[in-house]
Amino acid sequence: MDNSISLVSQIHSLTQDFLTAKLSEKGLENFATSHGNILFQLSRVDCMTLSELTAAINRDKSTTTVLVRKLENAGLVELKASATDGRSKLISLTAKGREYNELTGNLSKELQETFYKGFSESEKEAFRNALQRIKENLI
Repeated sequence: MDNSISLVSQIHSLTQDFLTAKLSEKGLENFATSHGNILFQLSRVDCMTLSELTAAINRDKSTTTVLVRKLENAGLVELKASATDGRSKLISLTAKGREYNELTGNLSKELQETFYKGFSESEKEAFRNALQRIKENLI
């Protein structure tokens, strides 16, 4: 019996646990990895609309709204009215949000080092390629 999907699920849980523990060590126990994903997505651009962010993190709009509110209340993101569309708000990182991203970037590097321990570069590439193909099959 093929247990690949179960293994992927277990790995996902273990990586979540790893990051949650590391964030807790840094005094950031109130944040989920979903929050980190939002901050990462925002680090790649100046700002995003809620719709763009919703698509980028693959969550529904109401979930994204709740996550963004928590980050706004923590001072990690700010919302501004769009200059081109008065109904739309633009979400961007604050200085505190950029500091958080630097910390989580270091944690991500540590996780990747642990994740790929003992893998050659060609094994890493083959693994990433296989995961990309699986993702494309599911879209």
